[in-house]
Amino acid sequence: QVQLVESGGGLVQAGGSLRLSCAASGRTFGNIAMGWFRQAPGKEREFVAALRWPDSTTYYGDSVKGRFTIARDNAKNTVYLQMSSLKPEDTAVYYCAEQNAVYCSAYGCYSKGSQWPYWGQGTQVTVSS
Repeated sequence: QVQLVESGGGLVQAGGSLRLSCAASGRTFGNIAMGWFRQAPGKEREFVAALRWPDSTTYYGDSVKGRFTIARDNAKNTVYLQMSSLKPEDTAVYYCAEQNAVYCSAYGCYSKGSQWPYWGQGTQVTVSS
């Protein structure tokens, strides 16, 4: 069974940066893509970013494009979300997700939470104004 554990959340001032980590363990040898979603109180879950391999194609939600970067350390089986120029509207619980088979080939698919079978427990990010 795949386990995903996020870390790195916290409180940061607007304009600051944070780096989230998601460590994968368990039966992850077949993982094809990892991604990040977020959910703010009273709002629907929102796609943030995804990274697929082996071609390392990345996808980003419109609200974070140019400010967030997703990357992976293969040796550590860990995916990172580097967040810069943070805004109060980035405040949310951030969730890591994994696909261990080929579910998607385009943004429209990766951006749907229903296409991701494995999820972490989430980490809170709060951006103060």
